[in-house]
Amino acid sequence: MQKEMFIHHMKRNGYYTMQKYHFHDRYEIYYLIKGERTYFIKDLTYRIREGDLVFVDKYELHKTGDTSLPNHERILINFTESFLNHFSQPLLYEPFRMKIRLLSVPLHEQEWVHRLLFEMLNESNDSLPGYETALQSQLATLLIWCARRLNRGSGADFEHESPAHKKIAEIVAAINGRFEEPLSLNAIAKEHYISPYHLSRMFKKVTGFSFVEYVTSIRISEAQRLLRETDWKITLIAQRVGYENISHFGRVFKEIAQTNPLEYRKAAIREGH
Repeated sequence: MQKEMFIHHMKRNGYYTMQKYHFHDRYEIYYLIKGERTYFIKDLTYRIREGDLVFVDKYELHKTGDTSLPNHERILINFTESFLNHFSQPLLYEPFRMKIRLLSVPLHEQEWVHRLLFEMLNESNDSLPGYETALQSQLATLLIWCARRLNRGSGADFEHESPAHKKIAEIVAAINGRFEEPLSLNAIAKEHYISPYHLSRMFKKVTGFSFVEYVTSIRISEAQRLLRETDWKITLIAQRVGYENISHFGRVFKEIAQTNPLEYRKAAIREGH
């Protein structure tokens, strides 16, 4: 049985590239202790700095990237839906539902966040009797604290870094809304009055994905949702996410999910998704 909650503390020296296809069935909290990173979530790219918290919803495509400062230190928390099930408090999940997923912790409150996160890390590492209950309580405390500040408008006021970032965000949002259609770099570039070469370079720089990687990822993510939430035939699901050729869909799905669509659906049923 998989652990329902993981917390990792890591220091990285030099540049680091996250795997190109990254979405999972767990909620994720990313806290940057030192350094600077970029973080692409859904359709926005954030520049995160020391003391920033980032929230990623389950099954949501995301990717971290380098800036000119390669060294960084972070704490990462992943947890399942069921880990906090005995708390009937919707506020716990609000940070994952916000349009802006970034909370910049004020300097005078960073010490409290640091202490709480390292207490959670010690609980997880020591695994003493009752540690899971302690972690549930600590995680709930953190999430309610974050949700209250985000609701008060204490989150970062989001501004695109440049006109290029704003344009790519518009293009990504458009792709998210029409991924079932035939999509090509040339066609999207023409629609947005950009050269294909310039769009390709900008897209990779801003999101961390190539254009093809992104379109593929968002299609397979939607296919996984349909496999979990409907009883549609796989051929219909393939068509609904933009694949006319079922064999091609199967190959791409397996490359990303490491299993075929039928086995993915069976596993989701077993796990209660």
